[in-house]
Amino acid sequence: MLSAAMGGSARLSQPDVRSPMYTNPEQREDPSVRLSHPDMRKLLSNPSERESYKHPVAHLARAPFASIAEDEMKDQLQIFLGHNNFPSESPSNGRAPIASLDCMEEFQGCGGDHVSTRSDSQALVSRQSSIASCLKYKPLGKSGLRVSQLGLGTWVTFSPLVSEETAEEIVTVAYEAGINLFDLSEAYSGGRAEIQLGNILKKKGWRRSSYHVITKVYWNSKGDERGLSRKHIIESVKSSLERLQLDYIDVIIIHRADDMCPMEEVVRAASHCIDQGWCMYWGTSRWSAVEIMEAWTNCRQFNCITPIVEQSEYHLFCRSKTELYLPEIYNKIGVGTMAWSPLAIGLISSKMDDGMPVFTRQSFKKKYTSSISWNEDETQASGNVKDQGYTWLKDKAGTEDGRKQQARLRELAQLAERLGCSLTQLSVAWSLKNEKLHCVLVGATTVEQLLENINSLQVLPKLKSEHIDALERILDNKPIRPRVVSTLEQR
Repeated sequence: MLSAAMGGSARLSQPDVRSPMYTNPEQREDPSVRLSHPDMRKLLSNPSERESYKHPVAHLARAPFASIAEDEMKDQLQIFLGHNNFPSESPSNGRAPIASLDCMEEFQGCGGDHVSTRSDSQALVSRQSSIASCLKYKPLGKSGLRVSQLGLGTWVTFSPLVSEETAEEIVTVAYEAGINLFDLSEAYSGGRAEIQLGNILKKKGWRRSSYHVITKVYWNSKGDERGLSRKHIIESVKSSLERLQLDYIDVIIIHRADDMCPMEEVVRAASHCIDQGWCMYWGTSRWSAVEIMEAWTNCRQFNCITPIVEQSEYHLFCRSKTELYLPEIYNKIGVGTMAWSPLAIGLISSKMDDGMPVFTRQSFKKKYTSSISWNEDETQASGNVKDQGYTWLKDKAGTEDGRKQQARLRELAQLAERLGCSLTQLSVAWSLKNEKLHCVLVGATTVEQLLENINSLQVLPKLKSEHIDALERILDNKPIRPRVVSTLEQR
C-alpha cells in the first residue's frame, strides 16, 4: 500500500517458479532435498538416476511450467557449479574447482606463484622440498606482497671467493626450497652481485611473479655520490635495473638515513621511482623509529607512497630496536620488519673454537673487505671485525665482558646440542619464533650451509617455552622499555 501511495506498483515481487533453482518453501528446510556437487554431477551424467533421484528440480512438477528443456536445465546447473565445460569433461578426480587444490593453493603458502592449472600446481608442489615443508608466507608489512619467512641474503653468496657455479646452485636450491625473496645491494661486490643474480634469473627463466628481488640504494661516502639526493636515488635504481636485466624491482631499500638531505626529497624520489614503474615498493634499512615516523609523516603530507618495511639487525645479542620499537611502528603505520644476523647471513660460521664462533674467511680478507661489507664507509682497510661493529662476538678474552660473552656462547652451544641442531639453526629458529618478524634473511657460501639454515624450520617446533626460558636465562638481555620521565621530573 505504501508503494501504491507513492505512485508505484503495489504488487509484490514473486519468485520465478520456472527457474531450476526454485524450491517449494515447504520443502526448503528438508535436508533430504539438498543437492551437493557430487550429487549434481551424478544426476547429469547418469540419465537412469535422473528419473528416480529426489532433488529440488523434481518439485517443478508442482509449478505451472513443469516442462523445461534439458539444455536449459544444464545451462542453469553449469552456472550453479561454476564450470566452463559440461561436468563430463571435468577432471577425473570428480571434485569441484572451488574445493580443489587448484583454486586454494595460493592461500596455503605457495611461494608467491598464482596457481591457475593443474600442471602449474604440480610443478609448484614438486619444488617445495621436504626440508621446507614448514615454510610459511606472510605479507611484507601491511602490503599485499607475500614473501617467504626465510629470504636469501646474497651478501656472501656473490662474494669474490664464491664461484659463479656455486652461487648459481645456491640460488637454485633456495628457489626450489620455496624461498621467493632475494636480497642484495648495489654495493655488494661493487655491483657484481646484481649482475650475477640477473644472469642467473635470465638463464633459469623462472616466472617473474614467482620471486621477489630487493636491492638497496646505498648511502655512499664517495664524493659526488654521497648522500641520498634525488639524483643519486634515481640513478642508482636505473643502474640496478640494467645490472639485474629486469623490468622492475620489487622493493628498493634506502640504506641509512641522510641527515644532510631533506626527508621530503628522499620520499619524493622513492615515490617517483614507483610511479615510473621501476619498482613496486620501497623501504628502509638501519633507520631509527623517529626517522621512519618522519618519512611516513612526509609521505602523508606530500601525498607520496609510504614505506612498507624496515630491514634491521636482529639476533640473540641485538634485540632492543626490533622487539621494542619496530612492532609499535608496524601497528601504527604498517611498516614491517625484515631481520638479519651475522650468523644467519653466512658471515660467521656456526663452528665453535674454544667457546667462540669461527668467522668465515671473508671477514678477515683485507682485499675483499670493501666488496662484502654491509656498509663500506664503516669498514676500515684493516678488515678488523671490531671495526665492522661486531664487538659483541669478538671481544678480547682478557676483559670481563669478553669472558661473560664466551660463557654465554658456550651455554648456547650446549643448548643447541641438546636440541640436536647447530648454533646457527638455534639463532634462526629463535628469530622465527618472533611473530612480529615478516622475513628473516639467511645466507650461505655453500649449498650445505644454505640447507643447514633452511633446516632451522625443523628446529622451530622443538623450541618450547622451557627452552625459551633457558635462552632468556643464559642471555639475560631481554629489552625493557625505559620509564617515561616527565619534563618536570627531569628538572
